Amino acid sequence: MTAKWKERLSRNTLAWALLLPSLLFLMLFTYYPMLKTAWLSMYQSDLATPEPVFVGLDNFTALFQDPVFQKVFSNNIWFAIGTVPTSMALAFIMALFADKALAGRSFSRVAFFYPNMIPMIAVANIWLFIYTPQYGLLAQLAKWVGQSADMNMLGHPDTVMWAMIVMMIWKEAGYFMIFYLAGLQNIPKDLYESASVDGIGTWKVTTRITIPLTMPTTLFVAVVALTNAFKLVDHLWIMTKGGPDNASSLLLYHIYDTAFSFYDQGMAATMTVIMIALLLVLSSLQFFGWDRKIHYQ
Repeated sequence: MTAKWKERLSRNTLAWALLLPSLLFLMLFTYYPMLKTAWLSMYQSDLATPEPVFVGLDNFTALFQDPVFQKVFSNNIWFAIGTVPTSMALAFIMALFADKALAGRSFSRVAFFYPNMIPMIAVANIWLFIYTPQYGLLAQLAKWVGQSADMNMLGHPDTVMWAMIVMMIWKEAGYFMIFYLAGLQNIPKDLYESASVDGIGTWKVTTRITIPLTMPTTLFVAVVALTNAFKLVDHLWIMTKGGPDNASSLLLYHIYDTAFSFYDQGMAATMTVIMIALLLVLSSLQFFGWDRKIHYQ
């Protein structure tokens, strides 16, 4: 073995030795649970079967015929449609405002980001007070303008999802603003100076310079926002428990309820596989669809 190969082997061995602890934890807490879940999704494992019974793809067939799953799945899709684009657009606008050299810039950045620092359970309690009929902040404002204070945003199937969407936008927009703010500060300032010298207006500068050069940030934020739309369900425990009539139930909450309230681990594993597959497909479509429009340099 030559000295060159010995050096390469030594370097690679050191690199793998340094990566081994992280790989071990990744295998134990990520890949093994995923494989275990995929295996369990092909078995009937509930209170009626003390030992799991192999059923193949029957769980998937039964799940897609389940009206409750169809409703929960539809809820989550509409929840993502309502929260992801709006929170991203609001985050971009806030980042544009916070990036300007004006008095109170630090205060505005902290104010925009502060909702993200509040734990989700605390946020749920805050908005529960806002939405409470008769005594909540929204009811008091309605009474002040001469409207009825009996509105029950969380108790009506037609309004509960909108209430959840508004709350989530308020919670997440400041978090996404930080990424956009970092992206804006990485744009060379001489581009804006050249545009100013040429007399280009603010709208054209935003659409021709700012938005294209922040597309890598937009792609990252879109993937994170989409993932959050399917995984953030802590507020449901405090506010609605998925009601009324499953109108606010989301997929992850339904998975937890199926696994630990009804003890149907096979069906819960099936829903988990579907959710992971859906997120992978949507994230891939986002990445490969936007990759050609992204300016990385």
